[in-house]
Amino acid sequence: MSSLFEIVGEPSPDRAARVEKLRELGFTWANYEDERYWIDQAAAIDKTVYTELEEASRRLWDVFDKAVRYVHRRRDLYELIGIPPVLWNMLDQAPMADGPVVSRYARFDFAVTKDSGIKLLELNADTPTGYVEASIATPWMCEQSGIQNMNGGMPEQVRLAWEAEKPETAACIAYGEHLEDSGTIEALVKHSGRDMRLVDCLDLSIDDGLVKDAEGNPISRMFALYPKEWMSVDDGGEALAYAVESGQLKLFNHPHAILLQSKGMMAVVWGLHELGMLYNDEEREAIGRYMLPTYNKPLFSGDYVSKSMFGREGGSVRMYGGGGELELQDEEGYDTSALFPVVYQKRADLPRVTTAEGELHLLTGMFVINGVPCGMLGRAGGLITGNASHFIALGVR
Repeated sequence: MSSLFEIVGEPSPDRAARVEKLRELGFTWANYEDERYWIDQAAAIDKTVYTELEEASRRLWDVFDKAVRYVHRRRDLYELIGIPPVLWNMLDQAPMADGPVVSRYARFDFAVTKDSGIKLLELNADTPTGYVEASIATPWMCEQSGIQNMNGGMPEQVRLAWEAEKPETAACIAYGEHLEDSGTIEALVKHSGRDMRLVDCLDLSIDDGLVKDAEGNPISRMFALYPKEWMSVDDGGEALAYAVESGQLKLFNHPHAILLQSKGMMAVVWGLHELGMLYNDEEREAIGRYMLPTYNKPLFSGDYVSKSMFGREGGSVRMYGGGGELELQDEEGYDTSALFPVVYQKRADLPRVTTAEGELHLLTGMFVINGVPCGMLGRAGGLITGNASHFIALGVR
């Protein structure tokens, strides 16, 4: 399989100094638990490939926006795409966002190859990570590598998004302890330009829909790097859903971002496409060009993948060969297929690149912030991009 990506540069002999520089910039997990998470190289693509990637993201964003409005308040479709019933009232009663900003902070993940072009693998529309890598580390690495940085607009789109939503608090699990999640919300708050409280989700209390921080201060508008499907399994999850449902808490991303987050939404889009429903000719062309056949039943005889509708970091992914045999499954991530339904998607393998860390498979992410495609994220690892994958900066040559 030919690669459209050129690996640029060689790692510095003084990795420690460069890791320290990245730490000063706000990327504190370049080395993570004795692993070299950050690759001290960059991957470059031609401007024409980037332009099509940006356009594909823009067109697919409109496709998914149409689908989420179609699914809204259809409880049979909530069930089909694995939305936990405890969230249905919240989703029905929360007002749908005007314009293509049901999620203001999202990321598409693509396989980009010379042979197959650009193919969407999934949409992370609720709580995507990788923001620090894309908005802080990538611009620095592109400058170091002498290639063009395409991610410079990310902070401004965050500022505009948060100006519209006006969160007063930002939260994640284990704030101050979990480096990646803590660093992510810190960078988002910094780029928003807002004066905000940063809190640990585990320190929140909820009484009859009123959410308070550890000091007892009420919270009415909150950005939470907290997957909404966890409300169905976590202690206090139902209370948090009620806080949103009753209007006492404005949650950001919007509650309906979980509809986009479900991998089942890709099956909805593909099904509507096959039935000739909802979409116009231009939208159907984008679906056929950039998406993969995806179903909620195992209709493929071979060359497909299965994954939980709410799997993250590669968890629950299984890859099947041409004869339908199980070829590979993720062993690192948390398998949520026992909690949520499974989706089946035509297989599209990632391109191979040769880096200082060996020959790896490269996943291309594109952040969509405030409805605007604005930042690439590179992850390099195995055929399944999981927790053990590396970060590599992406730019344009």
